[in-house]
Amino acid sequence: MPAKPHLNLVFIGHVDHGKSTTVGRILYDTGNIDPHELENLKKLAEQMGKATFEFAFVMDQVKEERERGLTIDVAHKRFDTDKYYFTIIDAPGHRDFVKNMITGTSQADAAVLVVGAAEGVQTQTKEHIYLAKVLGVEQLIVAINKMDAAKPEYSEKRFTELKTELTGLLKVSGFKVDRIPFIPISSYKGENITKPSSKMAWYKGPALVPALNDLTVPPKPTNLPLRLPVQDVYSITGAGTVPVGRVETGLLKVGMKIHFMPSDKVGEVKSIEMHHEQIPQAEPGDNVGFNVRGVDKKDLRRGDVAGPTDNPPTVAKTFTAQIVVLNHPSVITAGYTPVFHAHTAQVAGTFEEIIAVLDPKTGAPKAEKPDFLKTGDAARVKIRPTKPLVIEAFKAFPQMGRFAVRDMGQTVAAGQVIDVEKR
Repeated sequence: MPAKPHLNLVFIGHVDHGKSTTVGRILYDTGNIDPHELENLKKLAEQMGKATFEFAFVMDQVKEERERGLTIDVAHKRFDTDKYYFTIIDAPGHRDFVKNMITGTSQADAAVLVVGAAEGVQTQTKEHIYLAKVLGVEQLIVAINKMDAAKPEYSEKRFTELKTELTGLLKVSGFKVDRIPFIPISSYKGENITKPSSKMAWYKGPALVPALNDLTVPPKPTNLPLRLPVQDVYSITGAGTVPVGRVETGLLKVGMKIHFMPSDKVGEVKSIEMHHEQIPQAEPGDNVGFNVRGVDKKDLRRGDVAGPTDNPPTVAKTFTAQIVVLNHPSVITAGYTPVFHAHTAQVAGTFEEIIAVLDPKTGAPKAEKPDFLKTGDAARVKIRPTKPLVIEAFKAFPQMGRFAVRDMGQTVAAGQVIDVEKR
């Protein structure tokens, strides 16, 4: 077990603004990739006619991604600073892949928003800021990347313009802006990543990696009852049924009786494994596999949630939520049935009632029972899942009370659960 405190860090922002390159550069400059591996990637990049992509290649391990130059699935990489050990969740910026970004962002303790200095704020930059807030990311660092491509290069004026524009967007989304560092960088050139850059002597704040050391580890919700969403279930010869997932709240202990919902199965935890080591208990943030006696593999599936038998996960008949409509081509009316992504579950749900449109800044109702919702609206709604879904009130279990709404290959809304009517 690492002695250093652990943080999950997600990189978000518009496609092509240099997220993967930034991650690759950080890993390289902190000694977490060997130069030999980078040299090979550089050759590969040149052969494929993408000469400056070698840092991105470090994260984009999938062949298809290398050919398309896009980040598709959520990749996990570890790196250490002198203070923390980080798991980087490299979230895709390309819009087809927002659902993976949601999975990544909802697991993050902090986010780095990467914005290209030349390109500036794009639609996705805005969408990711909103999503990060709704999905509960409290700590944010803004990296203004590609300062070498700003006009003129490394221009303080361009940095200030973007900082002003982003500050406005972040405020509207509900972030506390005075706590957010804005850092000018060039990932490709390695400027202002681990140490101050002489090319941007006008900037007086920390470089990117030192700024990561200024993040704080959020308190682990160990005092709450166990909630462990299942990502996969394996049947292992000699070990029986082994669900895999991340502890969101509470503790998973060997010998504990647990209740899986909505499959409604009870079993006993025989052993827990993390990073190929047996451990006696797992706490929030730990990704584990655990052997359960008394439950068959065919009875469990992704989207099930494990909890203690005296406080099993809540299965919703309906739930009330506060949502932000991020991106809908027309309007949302009662009867609309898109797919809800909550923890590891993906279940279609019907908008049974639009209760009120809210003022996004204050959360106060602006209009009761409107006929429809459009892009940009914040609202209180009542949802009826079409299949059993475990979801909890955000106040009781923040980690289990967030969701995104997807339709037509895009994220149409994101929200938090106010109240659950149990099945």
